[in-house]
Amino acid sequence: MSGELSPIDKAKFVAAKRAAEMVEDGMRVGLGTGSTAAWLVRCLGEMVREDGLKISCVPTSLRTAQLSREVGLTVISLEEAKWLDLTIDGADEFDSELNLIKGGGGALLQEKIVASASDQMVVIADTAKEVSRLGAFPLPIEVIPFGLSTSRALVEELLISMDVMGRAVSLRMDGAAPYITDEGNHILDLHLTRIGNPRQLSLALNQIPGVVENGLFIDICDTVVVGYGDGRVEVRDINEGTIETDRIDFVETDNLFTDLGD
Repeated sequence: MSGELSPIDKAKFVAAKRAAEMVEDGMRVGLGTGSTAAWLVRCLGEMVREDGLKISCVPTSLRTAQLSREVGLTVISLEEAKWLDLTIDGADEFDSELNLIKGGGGALLQEKIVASASDQMVVIADTAKEVSRLGAFPLPIEVIPFGLSTSRALVEELLISMDVMGRAVSLRMDGAAPYITDEGNHILDLHLTRIGNPRQLSLALNQIPGVVENGLFIDICDTVVVGYGDGRVEVRDINEGTIETDRIDFVETDNLFTDLGD
């Protein structure tokens, strides 16, 4: 039940619950990937079942698509949707300008495409994800398998000239084998500690042969919904320059998330 959630899980829950209230009947909605986004999917499923909400959803990963179908959401492809009213997703880090690091869950490519095909992107996060400068969370980049060692060497060479504090690069693993994304690619995690110029780094990384996309989301996020463990929520709109505060009450018998494995 909600009353048994940890403070971090409560923060994720209230952020997701508040963001779900932004979804209106008839919308085409992009759904992110990760633990916080999974709470959103469950909230939307409840709204569909109990309130009759009618929406079409474009998931950003196979696991989000599976969960969406399990809770009763209508899942369509981005090709079918063509354009989205709203995308709601989590983030691994965000700064005061709502620049993001994403990709900890391995779905950064689909997440960036879906977010870019939306009128608005809303990020849901607990307060621990807010940073003064991006970079403490490893920056993921998706690379094709062919020429992986070459691409990695080029990335390492590029980092020498970038305004970053650390330059270690590691291949993401899945047990004893390299991690494989939904598109059949690999992920290099860049351990940078601090990124001085995220925009410059993002542009430079995407010029490297073999790099498909990077996890820096610059000028894509419009609003962030920040949840706190005591039920408080802040809605920060970068375009309007506003901050709204709210509080989400917990229902002790609410068992929406007791079987959530993410």
